[in-house]
Order: sequence, then C-alpha cells, then structure tokens
Amino acid sequence: MPIMVSIVEDDETLRELMSEWIMQEADLKLGKTYPDAESALVGLPGQKPDVVLMDINLPRQSGIDCVSQLKPRLKATQFVMVTVHMDADLIFRALAAGATGYMLKRSTCDEVLAAIREVHAGGSPMSRAIARLAVEAFQRVPAGVSDLECLTERELEVLRLLSSGLMYKEIADQLNIKFNTVHVLSRHIYEKLQVNSRKEATTRFRMAIQPGPSPKDRG
Repeated sequence: MPIMVSIVEDDETLRELMSEWIMQEADLKLGKTYPDAESALVGLPGQKPDVVLMDINLPRQSGIDCVSQLKPRLKATQFVMVTVHMDADLIFRALAAGATGYMLKRSTCDEVLAAIREVHAGGSPMSRAIARLAVEAFQRVPAGVSDLECLTERELEVLRLLSSGLMYKEIADQLNIKFNTVHVLSRHIYEKLQVNSRKEATTRFRMAIQPGPSPKDRG
C-alpha cells in the first residue's frame, strides 16, 4: 500500500511543487491538499492520510494549533512541520502538539521524500540545522531535577538526543559510541523512568526540564 500524504501549505507554488514530488514516487500517493488550517480541520479527519506535511505559518490559525486539534482525531497520522522558522520554542511547541518531524522549507526534494518515508517507518525526521538547534537547547538541564536523577550522565545525554529527534545511529555517531550501546542505554532509560516507548521517555524529559512557577507565581 502506498503511503498517503496530504499537504497543508498556503504558498500555492510550494504546495504544487511538493505535490509533484510525491506524485512521481511509486510508493507514495498524494492525498488532498489544503491552503489553510480551517479547511484541513474539515477535510483531513475524513481522509485519514498516513503523513501530513504541515506549514507552521498559516493564515489565521497556525499549523501548530491545527496539529494539536487534529492529532487526537488522527492518532495514526504522522505530522511533519515544514517551515522557514529555526526557533527552538516553535520546535518544542510543534512536538508537544503532536508533530513527529520538523523540516525546513529549503529542504531538497530528496530530503522531504526521505522524511515522509522515515516518519511513516516510525522515525522522527528533522533537518540537520533543526536537529542541531534542538540539541543545543537541551544542553543545559537544571540541577536537581528529581524525575531524571535516577539516570547516569551518559543516559541523560542519550535521552537529550532522543528528545531532539535523532535516530540511534546518529546518537552513536555524535557520542562516539556503538549502536548497540545506544540501544542498551535506551532500554535502561525506559526501565528507570518506568516508560514503554521513546515518546513517553521524551515527554518525561521535556516535563522535567520545563521551568516551574516562581514563588511569586505560586502566590
């Protein structure tokens, strides 16, 4: 079965270009395309595509808001944000909303098609520049985060990189360790945090490093 891909993009030229890329691939099938969040919210739930390429900067309602409303209704659909923005806050907001990939609009045809296939296979594709930005944002974890104190320094490094969307091989290359070592460390992380998946582990990580309210905010 071909991978059905829908596009939500207000730039007509880019929307048509990405549509052409998809239609040229035998293992991909172009679903319906939408120029804004409002029409996507109406059409996508009935179509149930495998993958959605979602622009962030849509008119009126943002792509992030659109994903946050669609994901509960389309749990099997994978959303990849396609944007010009290199902003750590936007990346994390998109991931929290339910996106599983983040690509820059300057990405090549091959990069976009690879991202579609990767996210459908269970990965979390990111443009290299986006992945680096996300990793840098995770470099400093507040001391004394009780939810993560059970992890070793190396396990915490692996969890940071997992949360940034890197795959096991990329983590192994970045930390200069073996692929199997990353697999073992990930299993230890799951056991210590008492979670069953990468998504649950990375969610725990993001919650743990989220700044808490100040004494003044707490009243």
